[in-house]
Amino acid sequence: MIGQLPETLEVNGLSYRINTDYRIALLIFQAYDDPELNVEEKHMTCLNCLYTDFDMLQCNDYATALERAIWFLDGGDLPKKSAHSKIIDWEQDEKIIFPAVNRVAGFEVRSVPYLHWWTFLGYFSETGEGLLSTVLSIRNKKAKGKTLDKYEQSIYREHRELIDIKHKLSSEEQAEIDFVNSLL
Repeated sequence: MIGQLPETLEVNGLSYRINTDYRIALLIFQAYDDPELNVEEKHMTCLNCLYTDFDMLQCNDYATALERAIWFLDGGDLPKKSAHSKIIDWEQDEKIIFPAVNRVAGFEVRSVPYLHWWTFLGYFSETGEGLLSTVLSIRNKKAKGKTLDKYEQSIYREHRELIDIKHKLSSEEQAEIDFVNSLL
């Protein structure tokens, strides 16, 4: 029905309730960015977090359940832009995402006990001009190898630590770096 927000996902003919709060989606994205988890652990975290009755899923339904989860997390049947490079890090960008979303929503979204993921995505997609859109635009241009205009170059020089997406290290990688630094 038009205007309805999904509360369930159909997997191989059966309907399963899902956790639709935006915080769950962000938790799933955080798991996918975790260098300590392998791909299978990331997928299982996604399924376990999203499906409220995960234990009812059959193992042979996991692939379809994951496809449906990705459909939901992507906002449904929205047209997709081809994304070859990561231009947003939900955790790193939290401090600029929420003010932009709050401005569009007209309230502090973190203060409400529940907000459907698709509603959050709607607010996010309407953030328009501001710091968030500037950062994402610069990241997008850099990812595509496009030249930044003078204003963007200036912003990039001044806010490089905000604009560059930081590579997350596993504990093993960090231990290696710490060891090398201790030798210096």
